[in-house]
Amino acid sequence: MSELLPLYRSAQVKAMDAHAIAVLGVPSYELMCRAGAAAWRLVLQRWPQARVIGVACGPGNNGGDGYVLARLARAAGFRVLLVAPPGASPRTETARQALADFRAEGGSVMAFDGLLPEAEVWVDAIYGIGLTRPPSEAAQAMIERINASHVPVLSLDVPSGLDADTGHAPGAAVRATVTLSFIAAKRGLHTGMARDFDGEVLLDRLDLKIGAFDEFTPAAWLCRPEGLARWLGPRHPNAHKGEHGHVLCIGGEEGMGGAVRLCAEGALRTGVGLASVATRRSGVAALLAARPEAMTHAVEDPAALAPLVERATVLAVGPGLGQGEWGRALYRAALDSRRPLVLDADALNLLAASPCPLPQAILTPHPGEAARLLGSDKTAIQADRFGAAEALSQKYRCAVVLKGAGTLVAAPGEVPAVIGAGNPGMATGGMGDVLSGVIAALVAQGLPLFQAAVAGALLHSAAGDAAARIGGQRGLLPSDLFPHLRRMANPE
Repeated sequence: MSELLPLYRSAQVKAMDAHAIAVLGVPSYELMCRAGAAAWRLVLQRWPQARVIGVACGPGNNGGDGYVLARLARAAGFRVLLVAPPGASPRTETARQALADFRAEGGSVMAFDGLLPEAEVWVDAIYGIGLTRPPSEAAQAMIERINASHVPVLSLDVPSGLDADTGHAPGAAVRATVTLSFIAAKRGLHTGMARDFDGEVLLDRLDLKIGAFDEFTPAAWLCRPEGLARWLGPRHPNAHKGEHGHVLCIGGEEGMGGAVRLCAEGALRTGVGLASVATRRSGVAALLAARPEAMTHAVEDPAALAPLVERATVLAVGPGLGQGEWGRALYRAALDSRRPLVLDADALNLLAASPCPLPQAILTPHPGEAARLLGSDKTAIQADRFGAAEALSQKYRCAVVLKGAGTLVAAPGEVPAVIGAGNPGMATGGMGDVLSGVIAALVAQGLPLFQAAVAGALLHSAAGDAAARIGGQRGLLPSDLFPHLRRMANPE
């Protein structure tokens, strides 16, 4: 499995389908038969004990894929229960041919009457990649019944009801156990709401030759942990700490010193040569006791911050910063420093209050912070995470890490990255503070801003997965990531 998987918009995949037909000479019905056969092989592989297969077919080519699968299942001696919405006759010639071939071999179609027959596996072939509206009333009822069946579900190409471009479900959507995508991977399946619906996402290229679609520029790249080595190569034997940069972490208002400590240790565990902390005087002793490797300084005003900034390679600003007079003063000094910046937490809230372009910065908002930065709301951000990440990068002219399930990284002139790691246990206070330190450390070690944002988000998420494998997701602490950060920052 490649560590970088190209992701595409639905319009691009439709164009690839047309290219396969017109240029590669693969007939449309042949592609449909390949899709149905690939899905049937997966059913046999994943659920070999199942003998009763339910197939829910819609009127488009996705339904045609389902008819092919149903025909193959019947030919293999399985009991097939094929259900379609009332009056939903196939709309395309290829889907009509698939239905005709299914019926020619003795298959029959049941009109959905509000109930589904009992099956051991359901195949979802209701809607494909073109849906951008809520499902029809009958389709929605079918989707709800499939979800209530409590048996494994295989969705063909995309879980029905899900927007393949955004990952948003405008209405009901099938909760798949496995989603098998065809020809090319769809970008919306890997972020946001989609992660609640698509289960394990697999790809079958339908035996189309490698390189057949090189002319199509990916809409995003899915980055996976095995790719960390491309950014985190081994150090040369004569290395010294001065080569690996100096991160200055700025934050830790009264009562919030733990946040800046997490940031500093995140930077240290990711291999920065030096890490300093500028914080309130009251927090110095505790931080020195907890992590003596971080050079901690009492900084009560911008004048005290200035000499620390002069020695730093990059500033990580925001963890525990607060929005009071002290936090605002240090934030303004950081923006005036002409140093690369990683902004999180209250630094983002201060930026939202007074927006300005920051071409030497990396912003790391969660959806709520992203909404404030765009003058929007969280619901709108989550409905189109790709659009939100792009809008943030354009408005602030910098790299942006939009956190959440399927974290997105965007920057002007760059193809967005989707982080293919992370888990729900990481949704806890302090995880973002660690992430800020991780990304800042990679900037300090010489990675360009966009690459540091991608590699840092990937390393952080992969460390979270490693920690969750040991003790489970619930109760996962940000500090649980530290030993895994160190190990994964040194890929073999």
